[in-house]
Amino acid sequence: MKPINNRSFFYILPALIVVGGSTIIPLAAIVNFSVQDVFYGNDFIWVGPKWFIQVLSSKEFYDTLLRTFAFSATVMIIEVPLGILIALSLPRKGRLIPFYIIAIAIPLMIPWVVVGLMWLLIIHPQWGSLGALLSLIDLQIDANNMIVAWSIIVFVDVWHWTSLTILLCYSGLLAIPDMYYQAAKIDGAKRWNLFRYVELPKIKRVLMIAILLRFLDSFMVYAEPFILTRGGPGKSTVFLSQSLMLTASKQFDLGHSAAVSLIYLSIIVLFSWILYKVM
Repeated sequence: MKPINNRSFFYILPALIVVGGSTIIPLAAIVNFSVQDVFYGNDFIWVGPKWFIQVLSSKEFYDTLLRTFAFSATVMIIEVPLGILIALSLPRKGRLIPFYIIAIAIPLMIPWVVVGLMWLLIIHPQWGSLGALLSLIDLQIDANNMIVAWSIIVFVDVWHWTSLTILLCYSGLLAIPDMYYQAAKIDGAKRWNLFRYVELPKIKRVLMIAILLRFLDSFMVYAEPFILTRGGPGKSTVFLSQSLMLTASKQFDLGHSAAVSLIYLSIIVLFSWILYKVM
């Protein structure tokens, strides 16, 4: 019998250590906090499911959860069709393809915080370029209006992340063999039929990845609304991530915030699984 070579395990051992240190250990700490009450940072009292019951019976939690779902649905409804449309309009051959890819990928290279600060400076009524331009015609971007505040956050997210959908769909389109297009041309297929029966089935896997990634990222949005609107007006742009941060850092309510974190994680895993099964 041929002996089993276990040396391959040692090759992935560093990755396992990193994953364990960055995810498993913090998750275990959060689970520990979620069932205990913390006093002065080092005194723990077992409270069982108290925090989960408190969170699930809180109206504020459901309000922030609903706003978070609404934001994710809004940006996905815009970004996914827009990304597919732009990917379809890009040329499949030519010397300018690297230029197109680099230009499209630029927003993805900018960190979340920088994106929020950049657009805050652009729309500012006094020293922002767009704000100053609008002021010349007696217009102003009023972030104290709920519709305007939501429009700003959605626009910035669309500007930042539509590129991801474009690049993924474009990579799937490039992988389609020319013979499919030649057969469709011989059959006299119209553009919509070509997309529906040839291109869409071939890019459905990368499209699924794009939708999952966009759902995960949009559902955990934090930096842009925090910088652009500070959660206002009122609490109309306070999403679950911001509410969690305020509870954990400012109120130092570790047990409550740990319970919210685990519920947050469960919702993300559940909806990611549903999206995967549906698609």
